[in-house]
Amino acid sequence: MTSDVLVIGSGAAGLTAALNLADRFSVTVLAKGRLDEGSTAWAQGGIAAVLEPGDTFEHHVRDTIVAGAGLNDRATVEFVVERAPAAIERLAALGVPFNVAENGGNGWHLTREGGHSHRRIVHVDDATGWAVQDALLRAAHAHPNITLVPDMVAIDLATSRHEMRYSGAGHVHGVYAYNRGTGQVDLYTARATILATGGAGRTYQFSTAPRGATGDGIAMAWRAGARVSNMEFMQFHPTCLFHLEVKNFLITEAVRGEGGRLINPTTGKRFMTYYDAERLELAPRDVVARAIDAEIKRFGLDFVHLDISHRGPDFVKAHFPTIHARLSELGIDMTREPIPVVPAQHYTCGGVVVDRDGRTDLPGLYAAGEVSQSGLHGANRLASNSLLECFVFGEAAANHIAAHWDDLPPPPAIRPWDDSRVTDSDEEVVIKQNWTEIRRFMWNYVGIVRTTKRLERAQHRIKMLQEEVADYYGHFRVTPDLIELRNLLQSAELIVRSALHRHESRGLHYTLDYTDTLDAAADTVLIP
Repeated sequence: MTSDVLVIGSGAAGLTAALNLADRFSVTVLAKGRLDEGSTAWAQGGIAAVLEPGDTFEHHVRDTIVAGAGLNDRATVEFVVERAPAAIERLAALGVPFNVAENGGNGWHLTREGGHSHRRIVHVDDATGWAVQDALLRAAHAHPNITLVPDMVAIDLATSRHEMRYSGAGHVHGVYAYNRGTGQVDLYTARATILATGGAGRTYQFSTAPRGATGDGIAMAWRAGARVSNMEFMQFHPTCLFHLEVKNFLITEAVRGEGGRLINPTTGKRFMTYYDAERLELAPRDVVARAIDAEIKRFGLDFVHLDISHRGPDFVKAHFPTIHARLSELGIDMTREPIPVVPAQHYTCGGVVVDRDGRTDLPGLYAAGEVSQSGLHGANRLASNSLLECFVFGEAAANHIAAHWDDLPPPPAIRPWDDSRVTDSDEEVVIKQNWTEIRRFMWNYVGIVRTTKRLERAQHRIKMLQEEVADYYGHFRVTPDLIELRNLLQSAELIVRSALHRHESRGLHYTLDYTDTLDAAADTVLIP
């Protein structure tokens, strides 16, 4: 299938790009599973924007750079922050029902999250991502120039190497994708391709990311020849629910923003006073996550407590209805008792290198959202800047494509997928075993606190698994699980290699072998 523009991913970044292009061009949007099951719909907190009297763009820029440990690109931060209020207005116009100011005030209700110096988080209760996803999907469904295709698992980008007549131009022409419905591999081509596939959270055993966050776009772009950077900066959200049956339920940053306290269940004491006495629970996520990790290891705990019961039942239910309802189903009454929480992988701050137009190194290939490394987040993402990045860079990529349309050549004849040499496998247990092994050693060796020896152990296991997976991939027909395993392994390799390159502790990368932060900050850029 050929269209003007191909978007891989149906979350905030992908749909924003599609909607900004569809008035002029035909756009095909591929989703890995259902159209609404990506990371966007899981976002609880909200979207950061300067809207409060007394707040300024400079304050938001400064907070972002402080959280990012100075590794941010300031021009990119300014670019995103200055476009945030307009992005909120456009979403409201699409029908996102943001909470309005309380007590008859004007404008939106704003909450505050860790690392922010002001209240600037626009939200829809505690289910902002779902409301945004719903509004964008409704708009996309209604547009005649947008074709939405669910259940397509991207395998590899179609590049000049796949042309019937090799041109050597290094251009990206589309993607090969496994069709879950037919069991076949389909080819989608376009003049421009936008990666909006999300992050690589499922590389880790414990993660708040959805099941499909297996680093597909990062791995595909890397294999095609694009640069990848800052993969060592994997954000661990401090407060994921600890529960034997529910493994990835996030307790939003806003609970701490509205007064939630972290308590050691053994001592009964509020412990952030020992780690960041000034900012306490509102310190950036890397600080809070390491504090919780330290308390758990020091006291031999399985979890710590997050307690907001002192705010009263009416306040808690009004501000956190989704969380309250879900916890009630699990037998936890957050209006009367603390919530057991642990850190979990939450966000991939590194990714495919892009400029402020969303362009990658490869002609015809753009990227937006968590799959990319735009310079916004630096060494640690500031809370509620993630959805914002999706809207700003989704629009930026669309604008650049429209402005340079004549420079994008029509796709040439591309070779179809060839699986004539391979057969079905009767040993798919290998995939499950390797998937489990990757996530476990990444959690144990490449987690919140690292050492060179642990990283080298992880690297050694990755090399062995790469040989095994390459052999399996070369001899059997692809399946969704095999595609994801291949991408998980590639993402893990990039994370470990990046971490070994950084001989300092900065932001989300904390190593016991290099505990100091160097004076000069620089991206860790990996080139194929």
